[in-house]
Amino acid sequence: MKNTSILILGAGELGVPVIRHMANKAKNYSGTTVTVLLREATINSEDADKKKIIAELRELGVNLLAGDLSASSSELVAIFKNYDAVVSCTGYGSGAGGFQLKLANAVLDAGVKRYFPWQFGVDFEVIGRGSAQDLFDEQLDVRELLRSQNATNWVIISTGMFTSYLFEPFFGLLDMEKKSFNAIGGWDTAVTVTTPEDIGKLTAEIFFAEPAIENEIVYIGGDTITYGQLVDIAESLSGQKYDRTLSDMTEIQQDLKDDPTNFVKKYRSIFGAGRGVSWPLEVTYNFKHGIEMISAAQWAKDNIDWDSFNK
Repeated sequence: MKNTSILILGAGELGVPVIRHMANKAKNYSGTTVTVLLREATINSEDADKKKIIAELRELGVNLLAGDLSASSSELVAIFKNYDAVVSCTGYGSGAGGFQLKLANAVLDAGVKRYFPWQFGVDFEVIGRGSAQDLFDEQLDVRELLRSQNATNWVIISTGMFTSYLFEPFFGLLDMEKKSFNAIGGWDTAVTVTTPEDIGKLTAEIFFAEPAIENEIVYIGGDTITYGQLVDIAESLSGQKYDRTLSDMTEIQQDLKDDPTNFVKKYRSIFGAGRGVSWPLEVTYNFKHGIEMISAAQWAKDNIDWDSFNK
């Protein structure tokens, strides 16, 4: 990996941990540089949170490059051609309607040697086309594009859901104030989850692995857990009993039919169906290499003040 120039796209919830671990790992490789593409307004922002991020990136020795991913494809090609590898942490927030495909095409047209596309998530191929989450079809388009050529090596990292989402009110599983839990699909339906920090750590490990990983889908996971196990964790940590209800797929699909553009309901349909959203930890890169990860129970213990919900 000597003399490798790495460009990372995005510095959000996932991007920052990826940058952090990539930059620290790169220090072990002479001549390897890490650059982050950010909007100029972000680099020069007076917002306290953004200033904190920029300060951390500078302290890590990361180069900051002003640019906008909404630029034309030719402008992106002009940027990307200066780098040996591109790691995309853009997320869906950067836009739908061909955005991920636009990035992938620009990477290929620029002659980038190695690409880690933004595919941090579920197993899109098991889920298949025409799913409740229409954005997944574009992820499959990106995979087909990458497999159709051999000039650019690629690596896809499948991570499952962010661990925190299991406990977020918006996802509609756990209501800590009401001491209730609503499972989706079934009590034995499983989901694989990983924290952004662990995704960052594993991305760096996979990127710098020797021999180099090429043209593969690599599975990682902090935990694979059923909804039944999740409510057991909540009861154990809170010391409280939770009312348990189940939304089966008939109910979930009707909810989505009544509100077909609702982003959360699309995801509830995917994770309720349980297909392509979990894998045994034994198949993961971290398990095979003995890399310690944060489980759902450990995350919940460290990040939630359970006592505050028992008052």
